[in-house]
Amino acid sequence: MSDSQLKNDEYWRDLLSVDEFRICRQKGTERAFTGRYWNHKAAGVYTCRCCGAPLFNAQTKYDSGSGWPSFYAPISATAIGEAVDESLVMRRVEILCERCGSHLGHVFPDGPEPTGLRYCVNSASLQFAAQDD
Repeated sequence: MSDSQLKNDEYWRDLLSVDEFRICRQKGTERAFTGRYWNHKAAGVYTCRCCGAPLFNAQTKYDSGSGWPSFYAPISATAIGEAVDESLVMRRVEILCERCGSHLGHVFPDGPEPTGLRYCVNSASLQFAAQDD
């Protein structure tokens, strides 16, 4: 049994704010241009708000104009899980923290090179670890 299966809603409610719980555990979203990282430009690593797993290197972050933090690649091939999301009468690909199953956002095929992907992520799903100089 995985670690995420042992942690119930009560555990997550104690750990997260109301908005973080709604987004990370109930697959919610934040309004565009309101999250703390949508326009963040520091060097470092973005990690999962729930479990701390490394998800994205700041070097892969770019301004997509969407109002959410956007990245063209995860930090590793095993950091991000995917699931089909048909909740808005359209087919999208949900992205999840592979370690704990936290909802991060969605991935779209309209990003820049070298991948052509846009990982559109809720700031509430992330924490940031600044790069030491």
